[in-house]
Amino acid sequence: MAAGSLNNAFEHGLKPALPDDLPLEIEAHGSATVARLIAEGQRDPDIVTLADTALFDGPLHPAWYAVFASNALVVAYHPDTPGGRRLAAAGADRWFEPLLDGSVRLGRTDPDEDPLGYRALFMLELASRYYDGAPDLRSQLPARDQIYPETSLISQFEVGAIDAAIAYRNMAIERDYAYLELPPPINLSDPAYADDWYATTQYTLPSGKTVTGGVIRYGSTIRHVRPATRQVFQEQLTGAYLQTFGFIVPRSYPHFHGDVPADVTI
Repeated sequence: MAAGSLNNAFEHGLKPALPDDLPLEIEAHGSATVARLIAEGQRDPDIVTLADTALFDGPLHPAWYAVFASNALVVAYHPDTPGGRRLAAAGADRWFEPLLDGSVRLGRTDPDEDPLGYRALFMLELASRYYDGAPDLRSQLPARDQIYPETSLISQFEVGAIDAAIAYRNMAIERDYAYLELPPPINLSDPAYADDWYATTQYTLPSGKTVTGGVIRYGSTIRHVRPATRQVFQEQLTGAYLQTFGFIVPRSYPHFHGDVPADVTI
């Protein structure tokens, strides 16, 4: 089971890198949904991979996990719609202005279902402080009709439902969509802003767990250790497909946390 933002990379990058006799089945949802399904006993995957390692501190509590990739928030847009063109014209400095005046149809994901959803809220709150003259974007921009599943968010461009989306950088890159790069103080990618800036934002999930803003970190653990799962896990953590599909992989990754079995370290 995996975070929705990894689905395309796993299906078209990880799978082809594995031997033909090692079939891999992938079920992707928002990470909060993945964690909830497993915690409630509705799923029992061999490997679980989440877009926020905070979810390994509840509702899941694995003995160990590995951090293997990062990402950045962007504002993806459709360059051929009127709303998309307005957003592109506003640029990385004033992208929020056409969103506020209602001339751009925005898509995002549900903060109760996945980290991209609550990270979008973190980004909007930080942007309100970062840009001169910006209003309270976290309270003014979000609306229920903007919400789409993480696995189909960017595809809403193709059916004409939205002009723009708050998305992960990899989601725009792997589908070759135009996007605005956001500055590091608001895109949740730079460790230099983690403790004193990103961490000033929070969101409380329906379970009561409060998640705090931080650098985007993807984590994974094996629930059922055997040769096949170790082989998939190693390729997942170290394969070149991650960069190909737009993920950020610092040179120091993967990082292991907890009581890691000796036979699964890289």
